[in-house]
Amino acid sequence: MKIEESEKLLPKSVFDEMKAKIKEYKISSDKTISKITEETIKAYEKSLICPAESIGIISAQSIGEPGTQMTLNTKHFAGVSEMNVTQGLPRIIEIFGARKQSSTPSMKIYIKAPHNNNEKFIRQFSANILETLLKDLSKEINVDLINFRVEIVLDLNEMRNMNVSMEKILKQISLSKIKAEIKEEGDKIYFVSKNNEVNDLFKLKVQASEIFISGIKNITQVLPQKKISEFVILTAGSNLKKILIIPEVDIQRTITNDIFEISNVLGIEAARTAIIEEGMNVFNEQGLSIDVRHLMLMADVMTHDGIVKGIGRYGVSGQKSSVLARASFEVALKHLFSAAVHNEVDELKGVVENIMINQPIPVGTGAYKLKLKEVKKK
Repeated sequence: MKIEESEKLLPKSVFDEMKAKIKEYKISSDKTISKITEETIKAYEKSLICPAESIGIISAQSIGEPGTQMTLNTKHFAGVSEMNVTQGLPRIIEIFGARKQSSTPSMKIYIKAPHNNNEKFIRQFSANILETLLKDLSKEINVDLINFRVEIVLDLNEMRNMNVSMEKILKQISLSKIKAEIKEEGDKIYFVSKNNEVNDLFKLKVQASEIFISGIKNITQVLPQKKISEFVILTAGSNLKKILIIPEVDIQRTITNDIFEISNVLGIEAARTAIIEEGMNVFNEQGLSIDVRHLMLMADVMTHDGIVKGIGRYGVSGQKSSVLARASFEVALKHLFSAAVHNEVDELKGVVENIMINQPIPVGTGAYKLKLKEVKKK
């Protein structure tokens, strides 16, 4: 078969990829190209699924069965015990349950060339984006009960490492709107309480130590790692919006593992892709093989109406259009009474509701009706 003839039989994306591969491997023999074309068409036809197939049940079983083999481990970054990322079953629950807050948000920050190979630049960049609080620049934080003040002794070496001056610290303290009188003496800063209450003084100590000084908020740790040909910065904590503004950051590859943050910053299509990739990464880490199309179906169901919804009582399962399907999931009386009050009608288009009233389900042969045209005898 000629390659031009296959264009009508294959989707454009598959046809274009096949042509690109033939060009990449410099295949010129008509016989070889014909064989490649025929094999591609066979593989494509084999990948198609029958109309009215119950793909939801197949996907659920295909993800659920290997999912029973998953561990509960938390993966630590090499050499940094405090920096970890949730893996295994807890991460799957986070992704498909659409948890608003990831338990271990993290980012992979890629830098544009030529900076991505400059170790000095990477170290400086990492120091600049790390969230630095006043307590991170302090040797000691003491409560002076006699003078009713909090004394903070600054670490000058740490200030030099983080490229922070005394002027910047005082400026950030003034912007914090902390209710205390500020005094500076050499490497010490005093927060004098306006109330003579011991409880207020200890609250002041906590507030003073948590004052934001420099960096990007929520990025609590950074770890530059040398990959094959460049440095990649791994972070604990995530702030995608602020990171993507930095000119040296490669915005096409930099990513976070927080699905909701991706949805807010990059849109719902990016969130759908993130659900698929995060899901595949978790299964691959566990050594489990799952067809990506099952995860694609899950991601489509979770994002098809423009927002990220979990597979659960407050998401997909609890918001089905069918009253009987919602009632069969849980809290039956609540759903039935609510539907009666709002005069809802169940169209009986799904699987669950038809099983409940003992009708053939609209799957496979049950999705079709046969009509017989009777021929009259002359």
